[in-house]
Amino acid sequence: MENAYQATPFFTNDAIVLGLLMSVLALVFYLESSKKPFWVKFFTYIPSLLLCYFLPALLKWPLNLVDGEVSQLYYMASRYLLPAALILLCIGIDFKGIMKLGPKAIIMFLAGTLGVIIGGPVSLLIMEYVFPSFIPSNLTVTELWRGMSTIAGSWIGGGANQTAMKEIFDVTDNVFGIMIVVDVIVANIWMGFLLYGANIRDRLNRLLKADNSAILELENRMADYQASVKKIPTTTDSFILMAIAFGSVALSHWATDLVTPYMQTHREFLASINLQSFASSFFWLVVFATTIGLGLSFTKARKLEGVGATRWGSVFIYVLVATIGMKMDLKQIFVKDNIGLFMIGITWMLVHIIILLTVAKIIRAPFFFVAVGSQANIGGAASAPIVASAFNPSLASVGVLMAVLGYALGTYGALICAILMEMVAV
Repeated sequence: MENAYQATPFFTNDAIVLGLLMSVLALVFYLESSKKPFWVKFFTYIPSLLLCYFLPALLKWPLNLVDGEVSQLYYMASRYLLPAALILLCIGIDFKGIMKLGPKAIIMFLAGTLGVIIGGPVSLLIMEYVFPSFIPSNLTVTELWRGMSTIAGSWIGGGANQTAMKEIFDVTDNVFGIMIVVDVIVANIWMGFLLYGANIRDRLNRLLKADNSAILELENRMADYQASVKKIPTTTDSFILMAIAFGSVALSHWATDLVTPYMQTHREFLASINLQSFASSFFWLVVFATTIGLGLSFTKARKLEGVGATRWGSVFIYVLVATIGMKMDLKQIFVKDNIGLFMIGITWMLVHIIILLTVAKIIRAPFFFVAVGSQANIGGAASAPIVASAFNPSLASVGVLMAVLGYALGTYGALICAILMEMVAV
C-alpha cells in the first residue's frame, strides 16, 4: 500500500541522512538561542521540539530527500539512543519527588486509556450514521472495526499490542497497512499539539484551574541538585558518563536477549492472558533500561548529573524525535481513499482529548499530566519521555514509567474497545 505512493528518496546513505538531521537540529537550536527579535517572538509560539519533529517530516515530503522507512536511523535511535537517554535521564531522578506528584498522574493516564476505549465505538457510530460516505467502499464494516482494533492496541499499548490485535481478529495485511498509516499520522499530529501545549502550559493550567505546585517543586529540586553537583566535565568525566550510559544499554540488551526467547516460548500462555507484550523485545529493553537508570539514581552515579547526564539524554531524545519525524508521511493525509479513515481517526482522537480535558478539569490536574497521560497511551515509551522532556528534562522519567504501564494494559484495553466496536457495527 505504502509503496504505491513512495518514490526512492534522494539520499539513501544513512551517513548523509544523519548529517542532514543533525544539521536541522543544530539550525533549530542556533535560531532559538538567537537574540534577534523575530526569532525570540517566533520561538515564543513555536517550540523548538515541535520543529525538530516536523522539519524532518518535510525532508520526506514534499522534498523527498530522506525516507524513514528506507533509513535504519530510527532503529538505531530507538534501540541504542533511547535506552541510553532513559538511563541518563533517570540517573538524576528525584524518586521521592516523583512519589509526591500524587495520584493525578495515574488518573490522567487511565483517563487517556478510557478515551481510546470509548473513542473507537463512538467514532465508528458517527461515521456509520452521520457520515457513511466517509467509509471506504472497499471495506466492509466488519473489516473496518477489526482493522480499528489494531489502532486501539497501538494507542493504548504499543506495537506488540497492535500486532496482537491483528492476529486475534485476523486483520488482512492490506487493511493492517492502511490502519498503520492512519495510526501514525493522527498520533503524530496530536503529538505536535502536545508539544505546542507544553510551550503554553501556564495558560492551559490557568484554564484547567490546576494545582501545578508539585511539578514546580520537583523541577526546582532538580535544578538545585544540578547546580550543587555541576562542574566543567573533563575528558575522563565524559568517558565515564558514556561508559555508564552505553554499558547499561549493553546490559539492557543482554538481559533482553535472555528474557525474550524464554517469554516467546510461552507465547501461547501469554496470549491466553492477553499479555503478548511480554513477548516483545522492545518492551523488555525499555523495562531493563528504566530499571537500571532508577537503580543508578540511588548510587553515587547520580552525581553524573553534574557533568551533563540530563543534557546528553536530551540530545539523544532530540535525535530520536528527528528520526520519528522522518518516518511521518504527510502526503498520506491527501490520498483520497484514506480521507474517510483519517476522519475516523481524528474523531477517535477528539473523544480521547475531550475525556482527558474533562477529567483534568474535574480533578484540577496540570497540563503536564494531560500531555504525558495521553502520550503514554498514544505514543508509548518512544515518545512519552519526549513530551515529558518538553516540560522539563528532569520529568522524562515520569513519561517512561507511565508508558510501561500502558504496555501492560494495552491488549486488555484494545480487546474491550474491539468488543464495543463489534457491538455497534452494522
